[in-house]
Amino acid sequence: MSTGHLFLIPTIISEGTEREVIPPAGFEKLKLIRHFLAEDIRTARRYLSSLKIYESIESLNFSILDKDTQGEALEKMFAPVFSGNHLGILSESGCPGIADPGAMAVSFAHQKNIKVIPLVGPSSILLALMASGLNGQQFAFHGYLPIEAKACVQKIMTLEVESTAKNQTQIFIETPYRNNQLLKNLMASLRSTTLLCIALDLTGKNEFIKTQSVREWKGNPPTLPKEPAVILFLS
Repeated sequence: MSTGHLFLIPTIISEGTEREVIPPAGFEKLKLIRHFLAEDIRTARRYLSSLKIYESIESLNFSILDKDTQGEALEKMFAPVFSGNHLGILSESGCPGIADPGAMAVSFAHQKNIKVIPLVGPSSILLALMASGLNGQQFAFHGYLPIEAKACVQKIMTLEVESTAKNQTQIFIETPYRNNQLLKNLMASLRSTTLLCIALDLTGKNEFIKTQSVREWKGNPPTLPKEPAVILFLS
């Protein structure tokens, strides 16, 4: 019996955009899948239900794949694949494996010679980089910066030195309720000539993307809404 494939399934990054950001071919591939890995089964069910491509969501099978998943659990999760069924990884937001625990399952699939098929969909990190005007040839994603102010400032200063040395765009994300504290730390840490891009609610109705120097941001400092944010800078 041949094994199934592992499909990497992007999800929306802004509510109500399914038909705008997920290509029709992706929906066709999803119809082939009945077994899924997801960080949160409740939100995964809700997302698949919103697509209206399954007669019954209750007929689908889900396993939890999150940051606490142990490697030995993957063998059981992949049992449907070894039986010839396809398996899909659903990201909570954006693309599996990008700022997402899906990479461990993908690594397991490669070890077992299981075909991995990435589907097209939105990534807030790449969309922000595309729209920033900053260096798209040299860039690095750093996830979340430290929460404590002193450690955050030190990290920003270190990344700015690295950006200068490598001509490298630095990219990171923040939780919506900390947007303004992060902006405060950036204003206090970065050189006035460093280019800073703030990207909010990408693909959503309140989408905002703007790049200018730190000096210009300081001249008219914004109050950021509690929207998902991607921050980029280039020194």
